[in-house]
Amino acid sequence: MGFANSSPSYNSIDTVLLALNLWTNTSDAAIISTEVPWDSLYAGHSVQHYIANNYVALVNFYRAKNLTLWVYIDPENGLNRASNSNTLVGLGKSIAQADVQKLYRQFVVAMDSMLKPDHLGLALETNLIRAAASQSIYQGVVQAVNAAAADVKARDQNVKLSVSIQAEVAWGKTAGNGSFVGIGQDLADFPFVQEIGISSYPYFNFAKPSDLPLNYYSNLVAGKNLPVFVSEGGWTAQSIAIPGGTVTSTATIQQEYMTRQSQLLDQAQGTAWFQLTFTDINLSTVPSYVDPTLKYFVYLGLVDVRLQPKPCFTTWKNIYQRTLK
Repeated sequence: MGFANSSPSYNSIDTVLLALNLWTNTSDAAIISTEVPWDSLYAGHSVQHYIANNYVALVNFYRAKNLTLWVYIDPENGLNRASNSNTLVGLGKSIAQADVQKLYRQFVVAMDSMLKPDHLGLALETNLIRAAASQSIYQGVVQAVNAAAADVKARDQNVKLSVSIQAEVAWGKTAGNGSFVGIGQDLADFPFVQEIGISSYPYFNFAKPSDLPLNYYSNLVAGKNLPVFVSEGGWTAQSIAIPGGTVTSTATIQQEYMTRQSQLLDQAQGTAWFQLTFTDINLSTVPSYVDPTLKYFVYLGLVDVRLQPKPCFTTWKNIYQRTLK
């Protein structure tokens, strides 16, 4: 169980460090989930230099805390699955292009060799990319990711490779018909996977946590003998306006989701559980270039922007005390 490094804002190093120490004391794993730093790489910065400056010290801290490390590298756009990375769009480039795929592969190999994660994810929400993006973007992701998997395995036989899928897409919720689709196409397109990550933000499609069927995760891997874990997700603790309506929620409902999440993972014999955000996000401090859809995810934290615990933090800690079987 764990998080990505998160803070209400990054304007204060003291706040960042306080949040880091809070969540690492109730976790036994950490995840780094990142897009490729295309701007730095196309500006000529060394891949190794970038990783050394941005990740090595953090990973050393995680190792000192005895945290198991997951690294997830996104070749596409983390907040807009219909598009290439915003940086690539600004550069007039696409993951469909050979030079972009080459940089992605170099970054993946360097992240694995320098950080030595226990688990390595090579693409995020592949079924949502396939549903939302053009065929050229999706096929570019498929080509780049499979090539990167081969690159890594030629050098590192120990790391466990995966991609993540979006649970709501797999259940047909985003298509509007609610027909179960599954993840068969993802496993066919990415045959190297040794485990599968699940992304799930069900508050967009379910009124309350108890509406989630108990087999919500287990049905995705039924008959596949494939370890499964939650790589990202959560439930908003406040009501938010979304296109076409409003998501109604409270801190109590978020706490109910935390309990339901543990039940879904128990049913699927899940191996790990991550939230990318431990804290709520202070939108007033977010740079203007960040995709505005971030506003739909600002209340997922277990603590608020003042680092004050929400009810769900108690639930998380109680679940964390259980013995992993």
